[in-house]
Amino acid sequence: MSETDSGRIDYVEFPARDIAGTKRFFQDLFGWEFQDYGPDYTCFRDGRLAGGFYRAERCATVDGGSALIVFRGEDLEALVERVRQLGGTVSREIFSFPGGRRFHFLDPSGNEFAIWAP
Repeated sequence: MSETDSGRIDYVEFPARDIAGTKRFFQDLFGWEFQDYGPDYTCFRDGRLAGGFYRAERCATVDGGSALIVFRGEDLEALVERVRQLGGTVSREIFSFPGGRRFHFLDPSGNEFAIWAP
């Protein structure tokens, strides 16, 4: 490991009630690639970061104390509609903040994420 790699987030894992549905959702929304490791775990690659989803009945939400993962997007209105079309739930409509706009959504397993645009 080089000194520049030290302290960098390298992998992130999320719970998933429905691994197959969660995979389809993120494949269709962002084009992620997946590698299954048995029926209860799948690894994703988004082009920069890798992570995984493990089978669990719980989910990660801000109200539950989870960190919020925020994705970058461009056309937020189109992304809101795409999230809904793919079976996600918009949990906080588009709002402005210093530096941009964003919205929050729940994936098919109930995990909360956000997408922002400058």
